[in-house]
Amino acid sequence: MPPMVIDLRRAEDARDVVHRAVQALAEGQSVAFPTETDYVVAVAARHAAAAERLRAASMVPADEPPLTLALKSADEVLDWAPAMTSVGRRMARRCWPGPVAMILPDDHAESLVHRLPAASRAALVANGRLRVRVPGHPMVSDCMRMLAGPVVLAETAGEGRAPAVTAGDVLERAEPGLALVIDDGRARYAQPVSTVELVGSSFRMVRPGVVSEETMRRLASLMVLFVCTGNTCRSPMAEAIFRRMAAERLGCELDEVDGRGVVVASAGLAAWGGGPASPAAVEAAGELRGDLSAHESQPLTEALVRQADVILTMTAAHRDTILSQFPDAAGRVAMLDPGRRDVIDPIGGPLETYRRCAAQIAGHLAARMDTLSREFPG
Repeated sequence: MPPMVIDLRRAEDARDVVHRAVQALAEGQSVAFPTETDYVVAVAARHAAAAERLRAASMVPADEPPLTLALKSADEVLDWAPAMTSVGRRMARRCWPGPVAMILPDDHAESLVHRLPAASRAALVANGRLRVRVPGHPMVSDCMRMLAGPVVLAETAGEGRAPAVTAGDVLERAEPGLALVIDDGRARYAQPVSTVELVGSSFRMVRPGVVSEETMRRLASLMVLFVCTGNTCRSPMAEAIFRRMAAERLGCELDEVDGRGVVVASAGLAAWGGGPASPAAVEAAGELRGDLSAHESQPLTEALVRQADVILTMTAAHRDTILSQFPDAAGRVAMLDPGRRDVIDPIGGPLETYRRCAAQIAGHLAARMDTLSREFPG
């Protein structure tokens, strides 16, 4: 019997489509879903026979995990890869949901992989590695929220075969057990998902796709964000001094730091956009070999908070304000001073006050530098 095809664009209620798909998955059948890159075929991981059937149809290279574990959000990845590297966590937070799949070491006894049926584990793990993805199409995530247990996917692209980017492509390649195809037209990108593998403290591009290797390098960068009030004195000095310290650790010039995988920025809780650093801050930072000549102030935004890996504030009040607005950032926000003392505010004071402030900032950064530099990409 050919699979049922449901045109999502013509469905009166998308919830009915979700219920049909969830029922099919719960019964051990295969369902073809649209994603932002292509169409994928999914089964429920708790159905070992279904996972084994899908594994047999996999087109990925033999040395890779046959199937992909689909996650509802980036937050779930640590349940499956508790020892995920800092680079992997950065890419997960910035890329997911989205057109990127990651191959991770399956090297942790507490991974939920070990709770799956043996056949499902064999379909997901190859050579001690696991591939995971958070598809960006809402139909996939809506179904996963209603289904008990994880979902595994077969990518439709493979050796010598282009991805299925329409429901018609899926039907032409229909595998045994495919019960339902959800048609949402041509996939948005109509390109393969970008696949990377975490290797040590870095990564390698396994298969190119929507996201280029150059973009992935930027997404894997460590972003350190300094925050004060107006972004004209304290946080710009911290940014400039830290960039100089990072360049010394990396053995590069100041303008090469970003290209070496460390992005440094600053912002203010009450900043106007585009203002220069105060002249005294420029001079005080310059005496410590920090360059603020091109600084332009910017307000702290949700996007900056989301992208930053480390957010260092000048005062406790700054930290509390950020956490009240962005509680999900709690694990990434700290005061610059490891001893949790406020950095003095030099605004309106003489140059000597700025010099004391810059020296205080430099001392706090020196105390944190060993820890921060361990997060530099390898």
